[in-house]
Amino acid sequence: MDKAIYVAMTGAKEVLRAQTANNHNLANVTTTGFRADLTAFMSRAVEGPGHASRAYATSSTVGWNDDIGAIVSTGRDLDVAVNGDGWLAVQGPDGREAYTRAGNLQVDVNGQLLTATGLPVLGDGGPIAVPPNTSLSIGADGSISIVPVGQGPETISTVARIKLVNPERQTLERGSDGLFHQSDGAEAAADAGVRLVTGALESSNVNAAGAMVNMIELSRQFEMQLKAIRTAEDDARAAATLLRLG
Repeated sequence: MDKAIYVAMTGAKEVLRAQTANNHNLANVTTTGFRADLTAFMSRAVEGPGHASRAYATSSTVGWNDDIGAIVSTGRDLDVAVNGDGWLAVQGPDGREAYTRAGNLQVDVNGQLLTATGLPVLGDGGPIAVPPNTSLSIGADGSISIVPVGQGPETISTVARIKLVNPERQTLERGSDGLFHQSDGAEAAADAGVRLVTGALESSNVNAAGAMVNMIELSRQFEMQLKAIRTAEDDARAAATLLRLG
């Protein structure tokens, strides 16, 4: 009976872990450029002395959904969405180069181009600083053009270019901060083939309806595991009673 209880117990624990990942996806259903986590269940043999007759359940995040989210027009000059494959290069909190699909950008009081979460956006020469201007536009190739303060529209000039990259998917890993990095720690090369849609943002690729259905299914699986534990306990007590009578 202890084998059945052990399998059911580990199954219930891992279902809760999968539910946590699913709830994390649901919480980010409106997060710009978010990539949904993917989880999978597996069985593993319990290692140790004796016969290899026991197994336990595990669940783990096996990657992320790389489907491209819907591109939604905003009309805002500093909003950009990556058109197809590719990433925006930013400077992560640890100072390393990182990658994101969230293109809701802003310019702070010092002229630095930042993401909505305050991360510096990188250009070919490092973090981008924008001179004082009366208008700013971002091209499909990531070029940033401005009309300087006090000048007419005929003086428009390109002052920087956002670093756009397109590394192989298998070389990327997502950190706890939601940013992506190359697994070997290297910086990806700029890719001129990556294009932007200006005045638009990419929505999260989380399927809200699918995540809700998955939440219900996981809840039922958890209840089933608890029922299996109770049944195994009842069977163990009944067996013990029979042995005492004998």
